Amino acid sequence: MANHSSATVRETPHVNRTSRTNTIVNALKQRAQSVLNDRSIDAQSRAIIRYALEINDPWLAKLVRRAEAGETIVDTIDFSATPETSIDRSSEEKIGPLAEMICRGGEESAAALLVLMATLENSTHPKALAHAAKHLAFTRCGELNAYGIVDAQIAVIESELMS
Repeated sequence: MANHSSATVRETPHVNRTSRTNTIVNALKQRAQSVLNDRSIDAQSRAIIRYALEINDPWLAKLVRRAEAGETIVDTIDFSATPETSIDRSSEEKIGPLAEMICRGGEESAAALLVLMATLENSTHPKALAHAAKHLAFTRCGELNAYGIVDAQIAVIESELMS
């Protein structure tokens, strides 16, 4: 029984051998990293590539190729490509006016905040929409309160200098 002739020896692949796919993926990641380090490429494009790299997006190669060619990535993305994003398109249109109402303060700001929260909750991409809302709110609040921020900073600096 020890010399059974129908038994075959299985060969295991070499542990250190890198497959062609891994080589391509590693090269793509290195190209993406070099794009991230290239400050001549706009910040939005680098942010999109950074996110695509983190989630192993299948479009990473195309995004890196466009960035290396000097194209602006944001202009080349079609956000209306799927029905899911068309729902978010209407949500996205709501966040600007809602952020404006929240930043102005007053009686309607609490209601606007509730509507914004409901819009985020019902969105198919709540994190992306929340990020856009945050960006709009900070930008608008900064515009509305620029002098108030400066006055507050002057008061803090003055109190520190006079102590």
